[in-house]
Amino acid sequence: MIRAIAVKALPDFKLEVKFNDGVEGVVDLTRLKSGEAFKYWLEKGNFEKVYLDGEGIAWNESLDIDALSVYLEITGQTFEQFARKQKDYA
Repeated sequence: MIRAIAVKALPDFKLEVKFNDGVEGVVDLTRLKSGEAFKYWLEKGNFEKVYLDGEGIAWNESLDIDALSVYLEITGQTFEQFARKQKDYA
């Protein structure tokens, strides 16, 4: 199972994320900041409060994103490609 093991906020709504399979990279979340659910990030210092919470990457109890989605973006895979590879390893 792929899990994020480290996360760090970077400037301009970017995250540096490391995963338990050795994959690491930066994901740009700028496209989300204008969404109603993500307005919390716009208050100074809130984006930097990021932490790992089980299967997700979170900022508080009501704001998180799925770590697998971030993994897919960093690796450039679709979910179908990822699932196919996981099935091959099973």
